[in-house]
Amino acid sequence: MGESTARALLRRLAVEQSESRVPSLTAAVVRDGEVAWFGGRGRVGEGEPTLDTQYRLGSITKSMVATVVMRLRDEGLVDLLDPIGKHVEGTPFEQVTIAQLLSHTAGLTAEPPTEWWERTPGLPTDELLARLGPENSRHRPGRRFHYSNLGYGLLGELVARHRGMPWLEAVRREVLEPLGMNDTTARPRAPHASGYAVHPFADVLLAEPEHDAVSMAPAGQLWSTPGDLARWAIFLTGSGDGVLGKATLAEMREPATVADGDAWSAGYGLGLQLLRDGGRRLSGHTGSMPGFLATVWADPAERVGVLFMANTTSGVRGTLLTDLLTILDEHEPRLPEPWEPVAADPDLLAMTGLWHWGPTPYVLRLLPERGLSLTPLRGVGRASHFVAQQDGTWLGLDGYYAGEVLRAGDGYLDLNTFIFTREPYDPAAPIPGGPGEWSA
Repeated sequence: MGESTARALLRRLAVEQSESRVPSLTAAVVRDGEVAWFGGRGRVGEGEPTLDTQYRLGSITKSMVATVVMRLRDEGLVDLLDPIGKHVEGTPFEQVTIAQLLSHTAGLTAEPPTEWWERTPGLPTDELLARLGPENSRHRPGRRFHYSNLGYGLLGELVARHRGMPWLEAVRREVLEPLGMNDTTARPRAPHASGYAVHPFADVLLAEPEHDAVSMAPAGQLWSTPGDLARWAIFLTGSGDGVLGKATLAEMREPATVADGDAWSAGYGLGLQLLRDGGRRLSGHTGSMPGFLATVWADPAERVGVLFMANTTSGVRGTLLTDLLTILDEHEPRLPEPWEPVAADPDLLAMTGLWHWGPTPYVLRLLPERGLSLTPLRGVGRASHFVAQQDGTWLGLDGYYAGEVLRAGDGYLDLNTFIFTREPYDPAAPIPGGPGEWSA
């Protein structure tokens, strides 16, 4: 990374730490699988924070729990449509599904029926389950997005029961160790930042408490370092790194619900928060615990990620990370990969070109690895990409035709009963109803 880029990134970080009055603030940018820039401001102990200084992750913990849940799904041990009661008995809302818990659409109360769980010692799972009642369901399951820390307490118990070990041990073995996140722990280890609240009207600090949340720990227990969180960001920008299949990681990034209305900019997938900003589609998670804030965003399309970690209860502006991405784009925009020709199957090459859905012209293009792209010629209509299947068909990946099958016939295409022809309503094609004659 160039010196001027690094200076601009550091200045934005320094402005945030100074103007928002943060005891210490760290940030990092990852690009193409490695840390491209790191900065730290303020003090932890006798010096500035480093890549090895621990902070609390807060709710970023949820994404790691969700990763193990998705591994259980991929192994066939659970189905996302399973009711939680099939795996964790004894709740008054056993019919909410695993997918709804992952995406915060189960309708459960945001917080557990305990004292303020983030500031008090936690309860064992059996005691938490015994406290739950119908009043802890706030909305009809599936109706709306309603963030629920309680829901992730239940998902942590689901992991524990299937793996035969505490949720944390499962996360450590299946996520942290494979990704090299060896400095991510349940409780702090030196060197770590202490959590503070900053007085709103004076430059003084108040030490914040830290406890083991026990049954609620899957919602936000973990401590980590900028170095380890950078490894997590790299994982989110990549193809799974052996922890998850590429398709499963992409599934977690799909919008399951939106958090801010019709023209959404913020949403939630399966364990991942989603953000649209300036043309970017980001996935990751925010985190907040008493005395700490953290956020990580990843842009898989650009293979870039960004994160911050701070030891303050509130105050870091939400635009910090998107500002860092904008600085990176302005100073060192990514160059497109050089175009190179690719050998094509002659039969597939013959399929390319103009097709018609009724009177509407479409263009079929050949993609790498025998994939196809079908887009309306004039930009109005349904566009989709397709991946080749072993039986000679193609499976839709996005848009209206996601999950639908495209078959090549003799002079026509059959896309889930819709017939595409070389000429509008080609009379030689099996178009239901039969074409008539064109007239003035």
